[in-house]
Amino acid sequence: MNLRRLSELLGLSQTTVSRALNGFPEVNEVTRARVVAAAQRLNYRPSASAASLATGKACAIGHVVPLTEHMMINPHFSDFLAGAGEIYAQFGYEMLLRVVAQVDEADVYRDFASRGRVDGVVVHGPLTNDPRLPLLKSLGLPFVVHGRCDEEAKDYSWIDVNNRRAFYRATGFLADLGHRRIALINGLETMNFADRRRQGYEAVVAERGLDADPALVFSEDMVEPYGYRAAGELLSGPQPPTAILVSSVLPAMGVVRAMAEHGLRPGRDVSVIAFDDSLSFLQASGEGKTGEVPFFTAMRSSIRQAGRRAAEMLLEQIVAPNGAPRRELWEAELVIGQTTGPCPADRRTPVPADEGRG
Repeated sequence: MNLRRLSELLGLSQTTVSRALNGFPEVNEVTRARVVAAAQRLNYRPSASAASLATGKACAIGHVVPLTEHMMINPHFSDFLAGAGEIYAQFGYEMLLRVVAQVDEADVYRDFASRGRVDGVVVHGPLTNDPRLPLLKSLGLPFVVHGRCDEEAKDYSWIDVNNRRAFYRATGFLADLGHRRIALINGLETMNFADRRRQGYEAVVAERGLDADPALVFSEDMVEPYGYRAAGELLSGPQPPTAILVSSVLPAMGVVRAMAEHGLRPGRDVSVIAFDDSLSFLQASGEGKTGEVPFFTAMRSSIRQAGRRAAEMLLEQIVAPNGAPRRELWEAELVIGQTTGPCPADRRTPVPADEGRG
């Protein structure tokens, strides 16, 4: 089944059928429903080239990854692309992935716009006051940001997790368990999400009068060896923490490896909370299995679902370019696992008599 044959069977032009399948507003709902039903019944999947000819659009979405020492191509990024790709395929769009030197990233966006290579882009790894946003606006290229670049973020479309609140809740949960010396193994704080996570952590440290020791805070790429090195340094110090808050499940795995080498057990000797993106390659952690307690206590949010939603928001923007920016802030779910417990009695520090709980 192809577009020409489907159009003949419906008695409609190929342009009308293509526009109906791609959600164009000028196609009335009765016709759209008829076309969609026929496409599903006949197992028709629109090709990007056919849709491009019929609509005058590229029927492609761009994802640009700057090639730096802090590469973003990791399991989190892959899961996001998988979710977005599901939506693109459903609506007949292709994904154009470009990995370029960081100095050439702006030129790629200019090339996309001048040659009509893509109909829109998803911006990854937003920085505070990210220069890519004004560039994309000047080019007239629709975009959705996975994350935010500033607090207000009113003049562009974005989807983000409430990172500040997630780490505020996680730090508060550990404080409620009696922990006062809590470490933070964070992501790169030039990234806006990591900066917000530190804000949440520091707010609880200040409100609860916890140990505000700079030696407890780390900031690097969120990979397993980083977690291993940071935890090794923390656990070997003169005043090791009783709890560790980790910005990703990947370095959290390194933290657990370091603890094992020190003869420590998560949850009993040192508590660990990870930000767990429900990564597809970690399904064995117990997620979704009735009655099974997951290993990590985690602030959980599905990055694959975020990819799906970002793709939907971008396609909506492409169809209706004059619509108002869409903004979605998701709350992470606190999932209790095996890696947290009360602060060991022999390692508790006195609580100041005038401590406020905020």
